[in-house]
Amino acid sequence: MALERESGGAVERALQAISSPSLREILLYWDSLRRGRPLPGWRDVDPLDLRRHLPIVWAWKYDRAADLFTGRLAGESITAVFGESLRNRSLEDFFKNRGYEDIREQFHRIVDEPAIYVGRGAVFDYAGHYGSGERIVMPLADDGRHPDGLIGATTYAFASSGDPATPQLQEEIQFFPL
Repeated sequence: MALERESGGAVERALQAISSPSLREILLYWDSLRRGRPLPGWRDVDPLDLRRHLPIVWAWKYDRAADLFTGRLAGESITAVFGESLRNRSLEDFFKNRGYEDIREQFHRIVDEPAIYVGRGAVFDYAGHYGSGERIVMPLADDGRHPDGLIGATTYAFASSGDPATPQLQEEIQFFPL
């Protein structure tokens, strides 16, 4: 597993790629939870510390043996975008007909490499929404080394619905290996 190598400033490089103050704060919070370990665990996350950002935060558990991502948390803003909660749903079930294969591949890179994910552009086009935003996703590991989940947050502003002049952007994605 890639955790043996030095992160080489992954957090610093990811911070430079993020323009949203909320996402920057969430990434710095995640980094502070590491406390000398390669990765923080879910038990380290205190919702009170994230209370200002909880509406845009989401998380998935990862069972490596079963190769299964299961929804753990979805803030109000995230649930509103989809019109349903991801809690206790498999990734495959939740993202069926919403780009499941691509999302699964991205989530695997985050937990397998591991890496920090930063995306910007059309962050919810697979959910049928047009506009732009930013997204971050970071791995979690209860033992501090072997990823068993991820936590993310997404900011966005929707374009006027049905506006044919609104260009459909692609999400530009960067991974920052830890």
